[in-house]
Amino acid sequence: MTFEPTERRSIGRTGLDVTRLGLGTTSVGGVFDVIDERDGLATIERAWDMGVRYFDTAPLYGYGTAERRLGRVLAGHRRGEFVVSTKAGRLVRRLDEIEPGAIVDVAAFGDRRVSDGRKEIGHRVVFDFSRDGILRSVEESLDRLGLDRIDILFLHDPDDHWEEAIGEAYPTIHRLREEGVVSAIGAGMNQSEMLTRFAREGDFDVFLVAGRYTLLDQDALSELLPTCVERTVAVVIGGVMNSGILAAPTQVGLFNYKPAPPQIVERARRLAEVCDRHGVPLKAAAIQFPLAHPVVASLVAGVGRIDHLDEYPVLMQEVIPADLWTELRSEGLLAPGAPVPGGN
Repeated sequence: MTFEPTERRSIGRTGLDVTRLGLGTTSVGGVFDVIDERDGLATIERAWDMGVRYFDTAPLYGYGTAERRLGRVLAGHRRGEFVVSTKAGRLVRRLDEIEPGAIVDVAAFGDRRVSDGRKEIGHRVVFDFSRDGILRSVEESLDRLGLDRIDILFLHDPDDHWEEAIGEAYPTIHRLREEGVVSAIGAGMNQSEMLTRFAREGDFDVFLVAGRYTLLDQDALSELLPTCVERTVAVVIGGVMNSGILAAPTQVGLFNYKPAPPQIVERARRLAEVCDRHGVPLKAAAIQFPLAHPVVASLVAGVGRIDHLDEYPVLMQEVIPADLWTELRSEGLLAPGAPVPGGN
C-alpha cells in the first residue's frame, strides 16, 4: 500500500476536503532559516504545481511573512480550488506596539528579525485567546492572506491558556463558523492531552497534531485518535520528522525543537536499522506510518526548500514490505494496535 499525494480526504462533516499531502509554511516564513521572498514563493508554487491543494499557515510563522507569501501565490488561483488553515491565539506586534502586561512569547524566536521586502522591524508575538484577540487575529490573517474567509481556523498552542481558550476563544471561533467566516474549527498543538480534552468538551472539526503521532512518538494513539474517531474529528499530522531526528538520527539531531536526548537518538537509530535491513528509507516509513490511521486526513510537510518538498511524493509512494512493520512491532518500536500501511 502506498499513498497518493493528491488524493482528497474529508474534514469531518464540513464539506471541505484536503489533499493527503499538504504544505506547512513554517519554514516558508523563515522560522528556522532565513528564506528570501523569491525562494519562499517558489516553494509554494512548486507545491501547487505538484497538486497540493491544502496549505497550513499561522501569524507566528515569520511574524506574518508566511501568510503574506502564501496569499501572494494563491491570489492567482480560483478560491474554490484550495483549502487554507491558519491559526489564532498569538498576535503579531511590533516591539513599540506591545502593551504593558501583555504575555509575550519570547521563547519563539528570541531577537530574530524578519524581512519580507519591507524595512526590517523587530516583532514579537503576544498570546491572546480572548474574544477580541481572536477576532483581531482573524481580521489580520484575512488581510495578510488576501482572502474573504478562512477554511480552517486552529487555536494555536493554548497549552498554558486552557481557561481562556475554552471559555472565550472556543465560543468565538464557534460563532465565526456559524457566521461563515470560517468553515471548520480546531486546535493545533504539540501535545495530545489537551487536544483530547478539547474533543470531549467542544464541537470541533479537525485537530493539527504536531509530533505526537509519528513513527518515533505515538502518544496520540491511546486517547486522542480514538476520541477523534468517535466524534468524527479529522486529524492533520505535522512534525512528522519530530524536528529532524527522523530525517537524520544522530547525536546532534533535534527533537521537539531541542537537542534530542540520548534515549530518543537511540530509538531513532533502532528505527533506522530496521528500515535499512528492509531497504526502505527511514523517511519513507516516517511519512507513511501516520497516514495509515483512518482518522488522519493529511500530512503537512513543513519544508522551505523545493528539493525537500520534492522528496515527499516519492517517499509517499515508496513500496514498503509488510515485514518491516512486523519487525518494528516485534522490536517494540510500534505501539500495540497502531495501524500500518497495508493493514498488517
